[in-house]
Amino acid sequence: MASAANSLRLCLGSGRQISRLRHTARPCASLLLRRALSTRRRGAADADYDPRKAGPALEFDKPYASPGDFLTDYLRNDNLSEEEREQADRMLETWNKVPEDKQREYSQLTREINQEVAPARRPIFVKKDAFWNDEETDTDIITDEVGEDDFEEDDILSMAHGKLEEHREFREYARIAVWEMPLLSKLAKKFEPPAQGQALRFRYTSYMGEFHPADRKVVVEFCPKDLSQLNEAQQLKLKKLAGSRYNPEKDLVRMSCERFEHQAQNKRFLGDMVQKMINTAKDPTDMFIDIPLDTRHHTFTTKPKFPKGWRMSEERKQELEGQRRKALALDMAKEKAGGLIDGVKSIREAL
Repeated sequence: MASAANSLRLCLGSGRQISRLRHTARPCASLLLRRALSTRRRGAADADYDPRKAGPALEFDKPYASPGDFLTDYLRNDNLSEEEREQADRMLETWNKVPEDKQREYSQLTREINQEVAPARRPIFVKKDAFWNDEETDTDIITDEVGEDDFEEDDILSMAHGKLEEHREFREYARIAVWEMPLLSKLAKKFEPPAQGQALRFRYTSYMGEFHPADRKVVVEFCPKDLSQLNEAQQLKLKKLAGSRYNPEKDLVRMSCERFEHQAQNKRFLGDMVQKMINTAKDPTDMFIDIPLDTRHHTFTTKPKFPKGWRMSEERKQELEGQRRKALALDMAKEKAGGLIDGVKSIREAL
């Protein structure tokens, strides 16, 4: 908006060629330079308003490259007085007398100034509720979150987005299977059975990188007989200490822990608990001799067994073999005599 006034000021104050324009157009120049910015319309209260005393409220809709362009556009106004029109004509005639190279130089300078001050002319919008994006430089992220969930017929539905995300996940795992998983063969190790001192077997649960409340659970299993530092009496005491965690059918003690946040913490807790049980089982002060091993917590499953009396004996096998031989010899005799009916032949004759 101020580019036209600044352009006219530069034109009026530059060069000897347009020095005469400063004296002849001083009233109009001061009129343009001392313009007042107003955001309201004039009403009845401004009837006695004098624009020459306070400066008129001139607004420029577009930046002008030279005073000649501005004066040409200014003279198209039908509401100008005779004095203003004469002053504008004299200023335009003076500008036309300036050499063309000076006019081009002035126009180029005006365009450069307009390009430099263009960011300053842009309106500044005050962002409401801008607590999280005060220092955000990416304008695409700044949003007021108003009407974002409204469907404007320019996007696919949420179910289609879900299907597309599922397809992306399949492709990601396919790429992993093709390019990354074959590289794991370099890290493969030969299986070695656990040593005699490695009696504890830990089991973990993983959900492929996703968060799940059960991924911190750790389970440990061991057989009391694998603990070589315990004798039979101490092993029995250990079974009594395990209580309902002892499986008498498989002879295994199974315990789990998920009270801590990480798997390593739960594993450490289980290891300390097993060590406490072993130390308590080694204590000869009280061997729990008067306490029997309670197995009421476990339900024994009985598998039906084939009765021994129904098993095939050698005599029965020979007897069945003799019966099969007799039946085969009888069929061969009937076939020679023509008394044996051929079922396939009978069906063909009937068809």
